[in-house]
Amino acid sequence: MGFVTALYLAYLFTPIVLLFIGSFGASWFNTLLPTGFTTEWYLQVASDGSFRRAFWTSLQVSLLTCLIGTIVGTPLAYAVYRAASRGVRTASRVVYLLPIAVPPLVLSFGFILVFSSDQLPFLGSLWILVGGHVVLTLPYLLQTLVGDMRHLRLAEQEMAAESLGAGFWTRFRDIVLPSLRHSLASGLITVAALSIGEFQLSNLVAGFLTRPYPVVLLQAFYGATGFACAATVVLLVLALAASATGALTARGAGRVPGVTA
Repeated sequence: MGFVTALYLAYLFTPIVLLFIGSFGASWFNTLLPTGFTTEWYLQVASDGSFRRAFWTSLQVSLLTCLIGTIVGTPLAYAVYRAASRGVRTASRVVYLLPIAVPPLVLSFGFILVFSSDQLPFLGSLWILVGGHVVLTLPYLLQTLVGDMRHLRLAEQEMAAESLGAGFWTRFRDIVLPSLRHSLASGLITVAALSIGEFQLSNLVAGFLTRPYPVVLLQAFYGATGFACAATVVLLVLALAASATGALTARGAGRVPGVTA
């Protein structure tokens, strides 16, 4: 078992380690490791206007996706959890998990057909890109929140509060939101990471000025290997930064006063 685990970890981390090493290599042609040492590739990435713009676009899209996901996903997850009929809960779960089952390419073509029309000529705008990311990532957030609501048995806590005279909004504010703060943080970390790395939909619906980092990164692989490695390492750092920001945002949002006796 230990050997299998070690083999899996080696398979997982070796490409990442080689990317990091390659980003500091002066040259790398048909060898296992690069030769020489340089930081020039990172300077080239930093000085490239298209990569700088794509970096901030990805960060902005990720933050907006987390914000909209929180505003939409929290009450939606609560509605699914508190649905009176088991059939309604099952149907709701099937519907909100559809974006996971449907390939992003299909969703992208739908966006192209709808938002490139004369009535809705918004294809290529930042908000269409954000909307696509919300659709793709919301199922993961909903799955986390609904699952934790069942685990925490929120319905029983609300029934106890209701028996003491607490209204719906009081229960939602003092019981539901504080109980979900850790679940929300966990879900938003996933949302941020998925948003940062999303390529298929972004490549088709983003405009020239709203291309996120993974789309621009593709062009790096047609140039120097060291430049491509450095640009990819930046994407990894960006994904980690977005995940941390999502967690901190959720933690701040979850600081709601608890129920007092």
